[in-house]
Amino acid sequence: SSPLLSSLPMPSGHGLTHSPRSTGIVITKEPECASVPAGCPVTLQCSGIGPTALHYQWFEGKEEIAGATQSVLLIDAEKTGVYVCRVNDEQNQCVFSSWAKVKVHLIKSGLPQNWQGELVIGLQPEPRRVKVGQRASLKCVAFGIPAPLYQWYKNGMQLPHQNKRELTIAVTEMKHQGSYLCAVTNNRGQECWSSAADITVVESIGVTVSLPSLRMEGSCEWRAAGKSTPVCLNAATNQDVRLCATDKVALLIGNMNYVNHLRLVATMMDVFELSNLLQQLDFRVVSLLDLTKEEMQSAVKQFLQLLDNGVYALFYYAGHGYESSGRNYMVPVNAPNPYRPESCINVQKILCKMQEKNTALNVILLDMCRKWYNHDYLPSDLQPLAPTGNIVYGYATCEDAQAYEVQDGERSSGIFMKYLKRHILKKEKVTQILENVSEDMGKDRLITGKQVMEIRHTLKERRALTDEVCASGYTAQLQVRNERWSKANELPARKTIRFPCGVEIELSCSAIFSNVMTIYVNIKAKPSQVSECKVSLQRPKEFSDSISDLVGDSSQIDSLLSSLDDNHQSDTTLKLCGLHRLKQPLIIQMTLRYQSCKEKPTLKEIVDVNLGLPLVAQLELYRTMAATRVEGATGSYSQVPSVASTSTITKDASRACGPRNRKAPSKQEVVHSARQARRANEPEENDEREISKWSS
Repeated sequence: SSPLLSSLPMPSGHGLTHSPRSTGIVITKEPECASVPAGCPVTLQCSGIGPTALHYQWFEGKEEIAGATQSVLLIDAEKTGVYVCRVNDEQNQCVFSSWAKVKVHLIKSGLPQNWQGELVIGLQPEPRRVKVGQRASLKCVAFGIPAPLYQWYKNGMQLPHQNKRELTIAVTEMKHQGSYLCAVTNNRGQECWSSAADITVVESIGVTVSLPSLRMEGSCEWRAAGKSTPVCLNAATNQDVRLCATDKVALLIGNMNYVNHLRLVATMMDVFELSNLLQQLDFRVVSLLDLTKEEMQSAVKQFLQLLDNGVYALFYYAGHGYESSGRNYMVPVNAPNPYRPESCINVQKILCKMQEKNTALNVILLDMCRKWYNHDYLPSDLQPLAPTGNIVYGYATCEDAQAYEVQDGERSSGIFMKYLKRHILKKEKVTQILENVSEDMGKDRLITGKQVMEIRHTLKERRALTDEVCASGYTAQLQVRNERWSKANELPARKTIRFPCGVEIELSCSAIFSNVMTIYVNIKAKPSQVSECKVSLQRPKEFSDSISDLVGDSSQIDSLLSSLDDNHQSDTTLKLCGLHRLKQPLIIQMTLRYQSCKEKPTLKEIVDVNLGLPLVAQLELYRTMAATRVEGATGSYSQVPSVASTSTITKDASRACGPRNRKAPSKQEVVHSARQARRANEPEENDEREISKWSS
C-alpha cells in the first residue's frame, strides 16, 4: 500500500488483541487497490494462515461493514473509499491487512467486455495552448486492478517527480513546450501508454522599430528615441525563427575489453560521462559497452530506426580504430589480430544512412586513433554524402595520429572527453563547442605534438545541442520512437518477494549503461519465529558462460558502480554485464538461509525471480546478427570467444603503437614507435560492399 494508506489508523479490535508479531497469523494475500469507473463491481480479497481457524471482518474506513465476514468482499463502487480487513483466530488474537483504496472516477468507462482488471486508459491527455506565465495541466486517467501507477514523459524523456494522474505546470515557460506522454503501469508488470499531447507555449514576439532621433531641448545632443533588441524574422511568416529538433537521439558505444588487442581503460568512463551530459540536454541515450562486430551493426540498425524528419542524431564511438583512404573504421572487441577485411565497421556508411532519415543535425564524435594503413588495393566505391548542410564531424585526433587517455583508476578519461565535457552543455553552435574543445586541447602540454583535434562540418545553420525539442506536428512519429527507445532503457520494476517462511525481500535494479545492470536486495521484514536470515543471489548460468564479461575482468565497472552507489544501502548486490546478448527472460535465483527460534539448524529456501528482458535485451540485437554475417568468411565472430585462464593479453608499453593508444604519455616518454612494431598489428582494408548489406 502507499505511504498515505499505511499511515491511516487501524479500526478498533473490538476486544481482540492486535499483536501481529506474536499471534502467529500470517496474511498470505493482501487486498489490492483499484481504479474503476463509477458503478463498476470490485472484488477485494484477503486470506491468511494461523494456528487456529481464522475469521474475517471488513471495514470501510473505521466503520465496520455489516455482514462482511468472509475473506472476499464484493462492492459496487459508487464513490472512492478505503478498506481494510481484520483477521482473527479463536484465541482472540488479530491482525489487520494493508489498506486498499478503491478510487472511483466519474467518467465514461469504455471498459471492454469481460474486463478482468487489466490496464485501460479511460481519459487521454488533450493538447494545450497556453501563454508564457499561465498554468498548464494534462490529465490521464487509467482503470486497473491493482491500481495503476503513472509516469509522465516530455519528448520521450522521463520527468522526475511527475508520477500522478495530472501533470501540472504552475508557471509555463518556453522550455515547457513539447510533446507529452504518460506511461501507465502496475505491480504485475502490465504497461500501456497514453496518446501524445502537445503543450504549445505562446509568447509575444518582439520587433525592432526604428524611430527618428530626437534633439533634446536646450541641448546640442541628439538622442535615439528608443532601443530594442533585434529579432530574426522569417520574411514569409513575419515570425521569429527558432531552430529546434523534433527529437534528440544518441547512440554511444565504448569498446574496452578487447580479446586480441590492447585493452583500454578510459572508454567506460567516457561513455558514462557523455551519457549523463546528453541526458541533461534532453537526448534519448542508448549507451553500450564491449560489442562485437555483429552487435555493433545491430545496435546501429536500431539507432537508425529512431531517426526521422528534424531529429538531432549523435553517434559517439570510443575504442580502437584506424583510417584508410579518408574512411574511418571502428574495431569491434572480437576483431582478429591482425585485422581482416571483414572485421571492422565503416563510419561513413553509417552517416550515409543517417542522412537518408532527413535528420536536422548529424553529429559524429570519434574518440579513436586515425593511423593510416596504406595498401596496394583499390577501395570500393563510397556513395558521396548529400549536400544537406547538417553534418558535423568531431575527431579526437588528426589524420595519421593517435588518441590518448589519462589513466587514473576508476576516473580514467580520454583526452578528448576531458575537454568536451567542459563545453558540451553551453548554449552555443555545435561547431563552436568543438572549436572550444580544440583550443583547450591545444593548450595541454601533455599531448603537444602528439594529438590535435580535427573538426569537419557542412553546418549551414546555427544549430546547437541545447536547442529545444518541438515535436508539434510529429507526435505520431514521436510516440513510435518513444515506444522503441523506452525498451532499451526499461528496468525491471521494484518487487517484493515473500518466502514461504514469511521473510519479505525487496528487489530493485539500476543501470548506468544500457547493457549493464545491478540488482539490489534488501530484507524488509521477517516474522518473529525467524531469528537470523541472509539472502544471496545466484548468477544465471548463461552469464557464467557466453554473455559474461568479455575477458572476465570487470574491476573497472565494479569500481564505478561502487563510487556511484555509496548511498545505496543493500544486503546483497549482483552486477550483470552484456545484457545485449540475453536471449531468454532473465531468471535470478534467490536463496534465503535462516534460523528458526525453534530449530537450531540453518534452513534454506530458494525462489526464482523472473526479471524479463531488461534494458537493451528487449531490442533482441541477436535477431539481426545472422543477416549481418559475412558470407564465405573464414571465421565467424558472432560468438564472443571464451578466454582460458592461461590466456594473456599484453599491456606492455611497446604495444602502444596499435590502432588506438589512449594512454597519455609522460613528458619523458618517447611516443614514436618503430615501423616494424607498428606493422605487426596492421589491418587490412574493410570490404565496404559487405557493410552496405547490413546498413540497408
